[in-house]
Amino acid sequence: MPFIRSLFFLLMCFAPAAWALEAFPAGAPMNGPVSFVYAIYYLQPPAVEPLAALNATLAQLGGKFKVVQQLADAPSEPQMAPTLDNDIQKNYPPPSVRMIEYFGRGLSKAQAEALQLAQTALVLEFRAPASPTYAALRAADSLLLQVAEQTGGLIWDEETREIFTTAEWRKRHVDGWQGDVPNIVRHTVIHAYQGDKLIREITLGMAKFGLPDVVISDVAHSQNNQAGNLINILAQALVEGATIGQSGVMTLNLKTIRHDAFRNAQLPSLTDNAKAQAQLLLYKGQPEEGDPRNRLLEVGFDRYPGPDRYAQQTALFASLFGFTDTLQMVKHTDAVLAASTAAKTRLPALRQRFNAGLKPGEYILVKAPFATPEKGREWMWVEVTKWEEHDITGLLNNEPAQIPTLHSGQIVKVKVADVFDYLLYDGKGGEEGNESGKLMARQRAGQ
Repeated sequence: MPFIRSLFFLLMCFAPAAWALEAFPAGAPMNGPVSFVYAIYYLQPPAVEPLAALNATLAQLGGKFKVVQQLADAPSEPQMAPTLDNDIQKNYPPPSVRMIEYFGRGLSKAQAEALQLAQTALVLEFRAPASPTYAALRAADSLLLQVAEQTGGLIWDEETREIFTTAEWRKRHVDGWQGDVPNIVRHTVIHAYQGDKLIREITLGMAKFGLPDVVISDVAHSQNNQAGNLINILAQALVEGATIGQSGVMTLNLKTIRHDAFRNAQLPSLTDNAKAQAQLLLYKGQPEEGDPRNRLLEVGFDRYPGPDRYAQQTALFASLFGFTDTLQMVKHTDAVLAASTAAKTRLPALRQRFNAGLKPGEYILVKAPFATPEKGREWMWVEVTKWEEHDITGLLNNEPAQIPTLHSGQIVKVKVADVFDYLLYDGKGGEEGNESGKLMARQRAGQ
């Protein structure tokens, strides 16, 4: 019986470790056998006896799985080991209400609460040879849907740590295939972990395809979405059969992705100057607490220029997704300066809030001047990673137009006394600050 890892790790802190990166092996990364676990939880007594429903459905599917008591280490055909557990609070506890808030798909609050008292689950362990058609996974997903619909249960995916209503399972796991090609975002999730002021992102669920889970470390909060999109594009390329070159080299091209719905969903994230390509170096990832029990593939940024990994990371994102920075000439009117003065009065409280620990998804930008070679000043935003009494350290959030020695994503330090304004993002789409910027925007619009 597998043990459910129902601890909630999203955006928890972890201690960074130091290690020498090793290139991911060249060739096709798919390995077998492929193992995964699904379960059907019952909030009330099943409408139909679960094992009877399972056997009847297996017969209808033409015996796509050999039913065994214990899975073989390297089976020559797909196998399944079912267990009807009537004491799950002891043996296979369901996910908590808090976890369901983030990873419950279609469940109501009442269902999440009722699940905490559930006593019965049908647990299904699968193992099959690796296959580029993913036939065993597709058969397992269909099997779970039919049995859950007949018996009246909720479906749990152990690998992604998600729980589904049958309607959501059908939409995400059964529908959406294009021939033998899955839409990877429907079968995996990305967890984001708060590190030392930056984020580590990792997929869960790639093991169901016989592929490694994908990791990106040290991501700025402001680039969280771009990192997630990069992970999904790479994961989609891998399930479509992409191979890795010598020394971990790989060219990722969004336009060659075969799954139409996936590719078309990514296109709005591109600007007009996007190349839609990224030159990757792929490494063997090192596991952290809470990671999936699977091989890890970590994305490196060494093929791009920059004085540090953050600038290289930003250069990769700019190549893949494009960028929109433009130089804007504005005047610091009395109203703008007054807004800046008001913003500066908020800095002590923001510093205290930052050092006490921001909430998951929150981050702060400050606007500060940088000297140009012509002895002028270029005002740019910096994402705060360290806030001391007199100095702020962070990642440059703009691509300089007049300072060739600086690059977007580079680690910089500014004086607190020089800060002109701030932006606080709450991680939910809301923001506070940049009142001076709003005034300057109206100035540029001639209002």
